[in-house]
Amino acid sequence: MTSEQHNEQSPQRPPERSPERPREQTPGQLPTVTYAFAVCRRCDPAALAGLPGLDDAAPVRTLAAGPLTAVVQDVSAVDFAEDALRQRLTDRDELERCARAHHEVIMAASAVTPTVPLPFATLYLGDARARAALREKEESFLAALGRFTGRVEWGVKVYTAPAPPASSPAPPPSDAAPGVAPGTAPGVAAGNGRAYLDRVRSRHQVREQHQNDALQAAERVDAVVRGLAVAARRLRPHGVEVTGAHRTHVLNAAYLIDSARESELRAALEALRREETAVQIELSGPWAPYSFADGPDGGVPR
Repeated sequence: MTSEQHNEQSPQRPPERSPERPREQTPGQLPTVTYAFAVCRRCDPAALAGLPGLDDAAPVRTLAAGPLTAVVQDVSAVDFAEDALRQRLTDRDELERCARAHHEVIMAASAVTPTVPLPFATLYLGDARARAALREKEESFLAALGRFTGRVEWGVKVYTAPAPPASSPAPPPSDAAPGVAPGTAPGVAAGNGRAYLDRVRSRHQVREQHQNDALQAAERVDAVVRGLAVAARRLRPHGVEVTGAHRTHVLNAAYLIDSARESELRAALEALRREETAVQIELSGPWAPYSFADGPDGGVPR
């Protein structure tokens, strides 16, 4: 998923609490809860066929609620209880598996119909509770689906290009005061010290200028892509643990763009890559509109 996606992406929350009991189970069947992936108007169940979802013991299915349809799956109430879910989120491999499964279902639905992605671990104690939640936010979901129709999310990341190698300033002599060598005249020693400090200062200035150039280039990239988008969001840049020490993440943004403008977007970024030599520009997508599924741009409160 990106995503960093977006990663970068979906908020995590514990299962919904409610005095309602899980729906009745057939004899010998373990209790389940309803895991919700996404909301759409209608979704062809064939688009979801074969997806394992979070628990391949039950199929990914659709759940109608008036004009809306939720994409859901029955999952073990024990495995997705609050304590078990919290432990699952601390297991990196298991968290990655679940996040990928969540993403795959959302992308499968969004490939055939406008879709509002739901946060990872959106759980209800049964279908009745899930339907009630959809009815409660029906107006907001419908508004968001109208906004997403014919549009997709693209991610743009901008990094500083690797700086040209700079020679390290030679250190001052270690057996005397900075810039002073045994038997060196005072004037010569002072000159050597000033030259060393000038080289250090110059190296810092070059580094700062390189960073400033990258930040300005990132703003120009953002301005061009915003001009093609109907909505945009700045996301938190990644740290060196993701980017590596050789470059700095200076722009991490998501854009909601008409699907018909994909070729225009790609052409604009190719031109920017030629012009903005101080940075590296990466494009990802198209994605379901994860970054616009809540708040004022998406119109879907949580």
